[in-house]
Amino acid sequence: MANTEQVKLLGFWVSPFVRRVEWALKLKGVDYEYIEEDIFNKTSLLMELNPVHKKVPVLVHGQKAIAESFVILEFIDETWKQCPLMPQDPYERAMTRFWTKFAEEKIFYAAWNALCSLGEEKEKAIKLTVEAIEKIEEELKGKQFFGGESIGYLDIAIGWMSYWLPVWEEVGSMKIVDPLQFPATNSWMNKFLKHPMIKENLPPRDEMIIYFQNRSKELASKPHEWFRTP
Repeated sequence: MANTEQVKLLGFWVSPFVRRVEWALKLKGVDYEYIEEDIFNKTSLLMELNPVHKKVPVLVHGQKAIAESFVILEFIDETWKQCPLMPQDPYERAMTRFWTKFAEEKIFYAAWNALCSLGEEKEKAIKLTVEAIEKIEEELKGKQFFGGESIGYLDIAIGWMSYWLPVWEEVGSMKIVDPLQFPATNSWMNKFLKHPMIKENLPPRDEMIIYFQNRSKELASKPHEWFRTP
C-alpha cells in the first residue's frame, strides 16, 4: 500500500521550502528519513532525483521522487488521507492555491529581495512586501488559521512568515509586519508558532541569524541573483 512505502526527504536545514514539507509530514504522522543536502555542493543523489531543477526539497516515496514543495504538499495530502490539509470544496481549494501562489510571488520573494538589497531597491521591496501582506491581513480577519480552526495547506505554505520573516527583519534592519498595522497576521503568526508540531520543528534561530547575515551580505552586491536561493 502507498502509505507503507519508505519515505525520504532531501533537504537543507534553513530552507523554508523544505520545512513546509516536514511540517506536513509531521502533522500527518508520516515516518520519514531526512537526508541533509549541501545546496552549495550538490550531491549526485540530488542531481539524480531532481535532474530538472537540482534543488531541495525532494520527497522520495518508494521508487518515486517528487520535487517542488507545493507539488509535494499536495502529493502528501492525497497519499495520506489523515489530517487533511486541503479543503474539500473545489472553490475553497482553488482559492487556497490562489493565495499560496500570491504569497510566494508577492511576499516571499519581495521580502527576500528586501533583505538582500540596498538603498532604493531595498525600500521598494519592503513597500511591495507590506502591500502584499495587507491582502493577507484581510483574509485572516476573524480566523484562527487560514484553514479555520486548525492548520491547513495555506498555513503550511505561508508558515515561513511566522519564523523566517522576523529573522530577516532583524538581519536586514527593517520592519515589515507591524503588529498594530497587521493585528490578524501577527496573531496568526503567534498561533502558528505555538502549535506543538510546528514549535518542535524549527531551525535554531541563532544559527539562522548568522546564516542570513552572511548570505545577505554576499548577495547585496548582486541583488538580482537572489531568486530562490535563500
